[in-house]
Amino acid sequence: MRSPCPHVTDGPVLVSACLAGVPCRFDATARPEPGLLAHVIAGHLIPICPEMLGGLPCPRAAAEIDRGDGHTVLDGGARVVDGDGRDVTALFVDCAHCCLEIARRYGVRAAILKEGSPSCGYHRLHQGGRIIPGCGVTTALLRRNGIQVVPEIIGLAGVKAA
Repeated sequence: MRSPCPHVTDGPVLVSACLAGVPCRFDATARPEPGLLAHVIAGHLIPICPEMLGGLPCPRAAAEIDRGDGHTVLDGGARVVDGDGRDVTALFVDCAHCCLEIARRYGVRAAILKEGSPSCGYHRLHQGGRIIPGCGVTTALLRRNGIQVVPEIIGLAGVKAA
């Protein structure tokens, strides 16, 4: 099978595991995108679930960034709080660093991540019952380290040379 990302020739691409069919979302469901699983099996995509890499269970209470976005969290100006009121900021930052380490180990230059997530959100997040502009914690950290991130709606077609 040919790589799904012909522009990224020197490494695989990270993909949110829920998009590859893994039931790892907060509510123990998946959001599979057609065609991605075949590329995971072929070794072109590396499935990741930041929250589970950070040690959170599945299912788990939904979480939101309390103000700002993933950049604000990384800069220490916001928290990630779950639906039970627990501050899970440190776990979300740790899980972002786990994903960055995987990206570095495997020469990843791009990622396809799940929109709306407090970890993987590309340009919108859920906050206080509203949808706001902003990216998740993992997306922010990957971007800060030169890794291109695209949402699932763009998917493989949006991955290009960094």
